Amino acid sequence: MFRSLRRALGVVATVLVLPLAGVHTARAADTASAPGAGYWHTSGRQILDVAGQPVRIAGINWFGFETANYVVHGLWSRDYKSMIDQMKSLGYNTIRLPYSDDIFKSGTVPNSIDFSSGKNADLQGLNSLQIMDKLVAYAGQDGLKVILDRHRPDASAQSALWYTAAVPESTWIADLRSLAARYAGQSTVIGIDLHNEPHDPACWGCGDVATDWRLAAERAGNAVLSVNPDLLIFVEGVQTYAGVSGWWGGNLMGAGQYPVQLTVPDRVVYSAHDYATSVAQQPWFSDPTFPANMPGVWDKYWGYLFRQNIAPVWVGEFGTTLASTVDQKWLAALVSYLRPTSTYGADTFSWTFWSWNPNSGDTGGILKDDWATVDTVKDGYLASVKAPLFPSTGTSGGTGGGGGSTASCAAAYTVTSDWGSGFNAAVTVTNTGTSALKSWQVKWTWSGTQQITNMWNATYTQTGANVTAVNADHNGSVGAGASASFGFGGAPGGGTVPSVTCTAM
Repeated sequence: MFRSLRRALGVVATVLVLPLAGVHTARAADTASAPGAGYWHTSGRQILDVAGQPVRIAGINWFGFETANYVVHGLWSRDYKSMIDQMKSLGYNTIRLPYSDDIFKSGTVPNSIDFSSGKNADLQGLNSLQIMDKLVAYAGQDGLKVILDRHRPDASAQSALWYTAAVPESTWIADLRSLAARYAGQSTVIGIDLHNEPHDPACWGCGDVATDWRLAAERAGNAVLSVNPDLLIFVEGVQTYAGVSGWWGGNLMGAGQYPVQLTVPDRVVYSAHDYATSVAQQPWFSDPTFPANMPGVWDKYWGYLFRQNIAPVWVGEFGTTLASTVDQKWLAALVSYLRPTSTYGADTFSWTFWSWNPNSGDTGGILKDDWATVDTVKDGYLASVKAPLFPSTGTSGGTGGGGGSTASCAAAYTVTSDWGSGFNAAVTVTNTGTSALKSWQVKWTWSGTQQITNMWNATYTQTGANVTAVNADHNGSVGAGASASFGFGGAPGGGTVPSVTCTAM
């Protein structure tokens, strides 16, 4: 019916970005002191962690493994660790990593990675899966979770069905099993999105083994769980059900009557995709009641699963260039529909925004074309639905803060990019005490003339060289041993990294 142009442009941008200097040390990953520890399961409409605490996925898509680069994009400009640290600083707690089955082939060689000036040094000589291992490990250290997304059968194009003549169902399932086994015991990888955007002739509940996506999802989901029973199984919708069409992968109208039933209970999360007019027109955009009509549209296609307590719903992709007023209204309405974290906590829809990458042809990204500067307008739309990070598999070194009192914190300041006339920086706040923080405050004094130009995931005051930053509503609560982050831009260059202090409030 329609197809997005969200494809790799393959253009190498030239920008100097400094790698982050954070030091990570190992610690136990699966403590239940803060929501998100360990592997997850479902109960009704909620996703629960290993201790039964509800969690909200509030993340970002970072694509590239599914393209002919066979690796996430942007590594031609930046070190992968600085990229993940920046995601963390912006308050995204999960990364969705699209891939194609090409990365399992022995002859596949990842390309377009810059190794100069020490960037990506530990990726040299690795194949695509080994690089994925590195990304997963570092994301876990930063307190982020990862969802692996089987995006395409091969790097050339999206497919309507989960198989093609060149990549049969047996290969699809074998590769899913291989990934599930590869990350068994690594709870950073919480689950697998079985196939991206099934569409016509894919059906739901029609009973035709060749086209019934619901039955295929059961076969693949059970295969994954047979080797790693702890994973969540993310199942997207189709395009058309009972004669009603919508976005590719966005139609879950049949899931209520024909649910995906797996051998391991409490593992299914349904996934919808939803887009604005920069991707394609839909009849609801021209409805005279727009955008007031949109909650009813979303309820019909996928929201009912959540509202009727049938299953959790994760909006795995949504995005826009924000170029038109219609698209701006659409995004504001969708964010409101997803339910603000400050009001509903984790009893909400989960989501991963499309995309981190600026080279998504019909949506753009959270990063601008230099692969460093944040589109603060686009990111700002998402502020109310962001959620806390998860327990880390390592802690970042830094200065400031207290020791082991009941309420104490430490802060680590890092420059994520510096182009001389300006810079971006990130600050990670870690709860070093034994009880949860309700809020926090970070202070530092610059030795130069730097001025903050914008800040995200915190508010600030600056008097001369003295800066005070206070948490935003969505990231003030930090469990013992967990972390929260904020970031900012400033001018002129970053200069000497200042000492920072953190105060629990």
